[in-house]
Amino acid sequence: MASEQLIKAYSAFSDKGLKNTIEDAKANVKQLYLSDQIPWVIGYSGGKDSTAILQLIWCALLELKRDDKCHKDVHVISTDTLVENPFVAMWVEKSLEHMKEATEQQGLPIIPHRLTPAVKDRFWVNLIGKGYPAPRYKFRWCTDRLKISPSNTFINSLVDQRGEAILVLGTRKAESTARSASMEYYENIETNTRKADGLTANGSLDRVWVYTPIAKWTNDDVWIYLNSVQNPWNFPNQDLMGMYQGATEGGECPLVVDKSTQSCGDSRFGCYVCTMVSEDKSMSAMIANDEEKEWMLPLLALRNEIDVNDANRDKKLDKLRRDKSRRDFRRMNGALTVHVSKHGADIVPGPYVQNFREELLEKVLEAQKAVQMLGPDQVKSLELLPLEELEEIRRIWLEEKLEVEDSLPGIYERVLGKAYPGKKRAHHPILNEQVLNKLKLYCSEHGDSDGLMYQQIRSVTAIANNHKNQLRRANLANELNESLEKGAFYSLEEAKKFALERKRHELQIQLDNSPSLAPQDKDNLGEQIAIITRSINEHGYSSLLIETEEVSDDF
Repeated sequence: MASEQLIKAYSAFSDKGLKNTIEDAKANVKQLYLSDQIPWVIGYSGGKDSTAILQLIWCALLELKRDDKCHKDVHVISTDTLVENPFVAMWVEKSLEHMKEATEQQGLPIIPHRLTPAVKDRFWVNLIGKGYPAPRYKFRWCTDRLKISPSNTFINSLVDQRGEAILVLGTRKAESTARSASMEYYENIETNTRKADGLTANGSLDRVWVYTPIAKWTNDDVWIYLNSVQNPWNFPNQDLMGMYQGATEGGECPLVVDKSTQSCGDSRFGCYVCTMVSEDKSMSAMIANDEEKEWMLPLLALRNEIDVNDANRDKKLDKLRRDKSRRDFRRMNGALTVHVSKHGADIVPGPYVQNFREELLEKVLEAQKAVQMLGPDQVKSLELLPLEELEEIRRIWLEEKLEVEDSLPGIYERVLGKAYPGKKRAHHPILNEQVLNKLKLYCSEHGDSDGLMYQQIRSVTAIANNHKNQLRRANLANELNESLEKGAFYSLEEAKKFALERKRHELQIQLDNSPSLAPQDKDNLGEQIAIITRSINEHGYSSLLIETEEVSDDF
């Protein structure tokens, strides 16, 4: 067979050949499946590895079905972050539909599930609504909310019902040295009481075992298998390879026969807004390789709008300065946080400010309009911001941020040219656009260049309005006090000077009142004090690159 001839020494198929190795793998699957009543959960992303494990298990269950031994459910979960590459998202959704049809026809206990994040956890709700800055190395807030939480919620619910679960993953040791080390650690950990069954302990989920049936396969083993065995839910694997090919620079996707040949299997399909990488290479390649996919260009533009990464240091500096100019100098709760490094001392920026969040909302809706207009029929109804997310963003702006202008419906109607379909809100005699515009103008004419005085008056007025119909106003004083404390400064310069002087004072007290400090620690404190002193009079955010930005969920 041609596929057998492609197998080289580093392949998992070397010893027994492709056919016998696959038969052994299916036998292992069947033995583990029949050994207990614990339900299985297969993580399916639509990529090659998850397709391979699902296909392997599906084929094993077909053989068990002939002997009437399919006695427990196998759940297939696929998490859609709702900011996935839309081409890949459509692929996965179509694959899940094929699975449902095939399981009904074949009578298998395989149950596909499409999971999505809770509305409060979604990307645009947190970025545009709460003002969380685009994810970065020190503040990767997206993965848990968008990917991990929906899956864990499903698995934990199943465990609560059934006591335990077996999570089947397509992870492979050949992916990286770090992945191999992690897998071997959990294989050999003392709490792994089912090592003999080929299972490993789970580092984060209680009463959940992990099964990795292709752990020893190479990247090319996966492709050889997928191209040698027919997909059992009638979703051609050749089309999957074509998708990888389209996401590979140059459009070439060779089947690797030696270590010198670059495989297309390294393509990574992720969120179109991902700022954890310097460039979305897969989407860029898709567009470059196929002009019919140019409708995705507006999505690339959205990512670039919020990106702060760049291999070029000067460009990265420009992006960081742009990012800081869009963010409040206060944290979400109004606190001022100082960061001191060898580059200087500065206030750590907080959430995105109101005008940038409104601008970004407009750009997302414009991108949605462009995609629907330029894209194929499958995306004519694609909503980057569905109504439930728009309403949650609107609620956050109105109730949490007290931005009572209620600007979201107007932005929606201006960009999309149709009435906003969300909840109608009653006109307020004071907190309405006309009155607030007059207030903003008055504040501006009286030296409120940063709009902080306007924000303060608007906030306390909104708080008082929220309590006007309550019989008990126990929290009114506390809310007003918190608002006044948050708005205690008239400008960034005033806040920065206050925060840096306070930090310098704290360090000086520590230095003066700690006689037992080691000489090196004293020198470090003295150096920090000197850095702060030099930075106090610098206007605006620091012009220097502060490489370590400490951030947390209290944005």
